Amino acid sequence: MKIKMDETNRAIIQQLSEDGRKAFSAISDELHITENTVRTRVSKLINNKTMQVTSLVDPSSIPGAQVVFMGVKLATLDLERKAKEFLKLRGVLNVVVVTGRYDLIVQVLLSEEDGLSLLDFFKHELDKIDEVAEVETFVVYQSHNYWIPYNL
Repeated sequence: MKIKMDETNRAIIQQLSEDGRKAFSAISDELHITENTVRTRVSKLINNKTMQVTSLVDPSSIPGAQVVFMGVKLATLDLERKAKEFLKLRGVLNVVVVTGRYDLIVQVLLSEEDGLSLLDFFKHELDKIDEVAEVETFVVYQSHNYWIPYNL
């Protein structure tokens, strides 16, 4: 069940977006609500999978790392099943089902230091997925205010 995204929930999420380690007491002071309200709402947002508090890194700070977006066209309309298959591949950060020229956009973190080059990904990971009709890669050369989970 989705949680109602009211003004208080939005404000709490905004506070945690700026600093995921911000104390609930500091958030309550800033928003003029009780600390217990903050704690309860954060718990509900997390338990209902509306919000996740996690660490993110600037990919340019990871030696030898490279981020690639892949536009994937499939030979099937079972897009949700295929998206879940892509999520199991080494280096895949996320997968979204989209409209337009591609069926999926797949974000991949590669690192030759960890034995996962773009060629390795195609040969040893992407090859595990059936019904892939077409793939176009978009290598990120430079990013601005871009943060990713680090999962290699």
